[in-house]
Amino acid sequence: MYPILKGLRVVECASFIAAPSCALHLQQLGAEVIRIDAMGGGMDFGRWPVTGQGHSLYWEGLNKGKRSVAIDLSRPEGRQLAVDIITAPGADAGVFVTNYPQKSIFGHTALSQLRPDLITVRVLGWRDGGPAVDYTVNAALGLPAMTGSSENGNNPVNHVLPAWDLLTGAYAAFATLAAERHRSRTGQGQEITIPLSDVALTAMGNLGQIAEVLTGNDGDRPKYGNALYGAFGRDFVTSDGQRVMLVAITRRQWTGLLEALELQGKIQALESALSVRFSTDEGLRFVHRDVLFPLFEQAVGALDFSTLRSKLDANGVLWSPYQTLRAAVKGDPRFSLETPLFSLLEHPSGLSYPAPGAAATFHAGQRQDAVRAPRLGEHTEQVLSDVLSLSSANIGRLYDAGLIASSRL
Repeated sequence: MYPILKGLRVVECASFIAAPSCALHLQQLGAEVIRIDAMGGGMDFGRWPVTGQGHSLYWEGLNKGKRSVAIDLSRPEGRQLAVDIITAPGADAGVFVTNYPQKSIFGHTALSQLRPDLITVRVLGWRDGGPAVDYTVNAALGLPAMTGSSENGNNPVNHVLPAWDLLTGAYAAFATLAAERHRSRTGQGQEITIPLSDVALTAMGNLGQIAEVLTGNDGDRPKYGNALYGAFGRDFVTSDGQRVMLVAITRRQWTGLLEALELQGKIQALESALSVRFSTDEGLRFVHRDVLFPLFEQAVGALDFSTLRSKLDANGVLWSPYQTLRAAVKGDPRFSLETPLFSLLEHPSGLSYPAPGAAATFHAGQRQDAVRAPRLGEHTEQVLSDVLSLSSANIGRLYDAGLIASSRL
């Protein structure tokens, strides 16, 4: 982490990926993040992947460095305690990240009555407030209909990466800092709503895919399997069975690939026959992929992986082997966990493993080690004392009433 946002206090009431990852990004840049957790854990407290003992590695990953306050949110007194933490005074406080519905105990209108300059960053599913997750938004927007090969027919293929959740979390962090900058200049708080569906829709528009279906005559984009749309790229298999991804977008990448595989003569003959120049138009490589791919299949298939690797690297080709995540993090130096991005931590699950900090490297600052996720309710007493100035006696009465919990009790 970096202490760039040191002093900024963010309160989070959220589950799943988008909103917790927003607060995680802010924490890894130095903000103090206080999670208000339901006693016993929220909806994602046990979400997979989990250890053999049922501890959520997912939860540990998304909540690193945060402070956890466990409150009984089912009771009015517990909800009021949460509201007090969210709206607590302080020039660098009053920032609230949540994915609770707008019409909930944490609605911005009611909260802002207690703190007018409150910034509420609310992640939604659909713009109208209806529930949605990454996979339901993705299905409705049509991406699974483009994924996979024609062999799948009309059957959709889901992507394993929750892209809209991750993009929404990152965009929410950016929006939080924009709103905080606005408040520092004007004194005005506000609510920002960031629906997964809007992030997905705008992303597709920014990539030209909405314009493609509105202005083109070919309807929706079909499935192209592992072929790179609009340029040259696909998976190929070496003589010893290693699958590699080859990509050539720029002219230099294309010529380097031809040199590595000694395909210049065959490609020149094909260009003459088709009256095209593949080196000057990446789109033509995609248009004529059905005649290009067999040439590359033959050339790659004639080489073992070691020989191919040497040829590709010598010619500056854009390529990569296919490998599993385990193989990547255990054997590929490009994904080494020994870099400053990772810190070896003892986690609440009882396991010790490397955990990442901020993805960005700020070269004017000193990176600090990542901090493990909290145990549920680990900071209950500390936050109630520091933020709400409650005495030990008052905190004890809250414990006795069953309104709060601690990892110690």
